[in-house]
Amino acid sequence: MRARLQARAQLLQRCRQFFADRNVLEVDTPLLSPSAVTDVHLASLATEVAGHGRYYLQTSPEYPMKRLLSLGVGDCYQICKVFRDEESGRHHHPEFTMLEWYRLGFDQHRLMDEVEQLLGQLIGGTYAAPAERWSYRAVFEHYLSINPHSCPLGTLRSLAEDRAQARLVDADRDTLLELLMGVVIGPALGHGRLTFIHDFPASQAALARLLPGDPPVAARFEAYARGLELCNGFHELADANEQRRRFEADLAARRGHGLPTVPIDERFLATLADGLPDCAGVAVGLDRVLMVASGANSIADVLAFTLADS
Repeated sequence: MRARLQARAQLLQRCRQFFADRNVLEVDTPLLSPSAVTDVHLASLATEVAGHGRYYLQTSPEYPMKRLLSLGVGDCYQICKVFRDEESGRHHHPEFTMLEWYRLGFDQHRLMDEVEQLLGQLIGGTYAAPAERWSYRAVFEHYLSINPHSCPLGTLRSLAEDRAQARLVDADRDTLLELLMGVVIGPALGHGRLTFIHDFPASQAALARLLPGDPPVAARFEAYARGLELCNGFHELADANEQRRRFEADLAARRGHGLPTVPIDERFLATLADGLPDCAGVAVGLDRVLMVASGANSIADVLAFTLADS
């Protein structure tokens, strides 16, 4: 147990030194909020706060950190606990440690450079070597011989059903693509060196800005090591109207899937309306980074206590 705690402490220390060397400020924001993330694929944990009503535990510190950016704080990072109401497994735990940071004036490619530098230091070995980078389209063409932007829905569904060994009659395009990424492509990535995937479909932009093209793509990236997704980053969207449209589309999709609707973060939208500096940001799952660095096969092997032990 002591060795496990020492490894985590050393990783956190190296993170903090990395950002201190770059004059990036460490910040601390609340874990509780009266609003929640609208993403259909994320479920927030809620609690009742006496005199204040329902509050949600954060799935990410993104919204309050962007509020700090709008107040002129400048480049900043945070290491914190985040919470997602999902099943525990080899690679998932409802409570985990996230590193999130924002860099003014960066686009997705410049931020990928910095992520590569940090993860190379934290993981070491062959992962300190230059990373490989694939566009979302190129990686689908390589592993599945399809163009994910134009592949007919029926073909995509048949392929996903074959690989997942499941009937997916009601699944939409993005659900099928994400299933193929999770079941086929992701596990094949990042063996021996870090792998980045960038330029996601516009429909998967979340909080990323769109890049012009045919078709337009999202300025979004992920990094993989040993088949594990380690991070998700964006060249951040700063258009309040577009972000509201996406939130409302999320809520409509939630209703369509029979999922609970949640309050939109109006203060965050007001922040965008007031003016968010041009920036890129990324969230890194530090427990998974520690898994890769230590050779662990389960997230439980890098935690002091799991939910079952608490």
